[in-house]
Amino acid sequence: MIKTALTRWFDLDVPVFGAPMAGVAGGELARAVSLGGGLGMLGVGSETAVDWIAEQAQVPAEAGVSFGIGLMAWAVERRPELLTAAIAAEPVLVSVSFGDPGPFVGPLHDAGIAVATAVNSLADLDRAHDAGVDIVVAQGTEAGGHTGQRATLPLLQEVLAATDRPVLAAGGVATGAGLAAVLVAGAAGAWIGTPFLSCTEATNSAAARERVRAASGDRTVLTSAFDIALGLPWPARWPGRALVNEFTVAWEGREDELRGDPAAAEQVRRARAEGDLEHAPLYAGESVGLVSAEESATAVVRRLAAEARTALERAPRLLG
Repeated sequence: MIKTALTRWFDLDVPVFGAPMAGVAGGELARAVSLGGGLGMLGVGSETAVDWIAEQAQVPAEAGVSFGIGLMAWAVERRPELLTAAIAAEPVLVSVSFGDPGPFVGPLHDAGIAVATAVNSLADLDRAHDAGVDIVVAQGTEAGGHTGQRATLPLLQEVLAATDRPVLAAGGVATGAGLAAVLVAGAAGAWIGTPFLSCTEATNSAAARERVRAASGDRTVLTSAFDIALGLPWPARWPGRALVNEFTVAWEGREDELRGDPAAAEQVRRARAEGDLEHAPLYAGESVGLVSAEESATAVVRRLAAEARTALERAPRLLG
């Protein structure tokens, strides 16, 4: 066991929080992460059906393990029923990121639910403080999916110096040594996504998991091309980190042209429906090169814990 403020708060064995990856993190993945001793999260996208939240929340709940739910602020502004459904599912934690969490903190606190938010800048941190969130997730640009422009380590250090809230480090943490590093820096845990992309409980396709295992960390790109092509109203300041494919190569630096190209938009929509990974997004972080096996998320969490404990036990030697 590794003890931090957040493992004590949520009664966890390991300070690992599963990133709420929409399209990947359903009930099975959340349950598996929590069974490993961390806290699994459900990922709710902008187009997620409301009924899906209750259905997926039942999976970890019936296993008797705690779980959380991740929402996107800009999506909840358009679909407040997502927040209502999240509260009804009775998670121990809800993250509200990518926008102002302020309007949603009160209802969540009234329901006895802790609130986290991802920050990508110090201005985001100020907004999180004003909103009254309980936990800050310092998310660096190394992270997979939608993220900001700051690197994890310098952002983490600035956030830690500027807040009294527990902080989770997000972006690039994929090994026990990485987990130990952010703990020694002062984080209360890590918000981890990419290492779970190849897990048996993930809701992505077998082909996507295979592509993740074959990918190099040198072959990711930060792009808004998929969001623009699909007409998703993602705020421009949050592009997505994805694996390089034919579509990203073709449109890199030309993303704005997609707004007037219905053929390209249809190509992405069709690719998503047909599982064409050369023209559909496969979001993954820069740590993807460290993911090489298909295994249970429970095993991943337990391995991270064991490796982190070994690294932490070795750390005092540096002072000798």
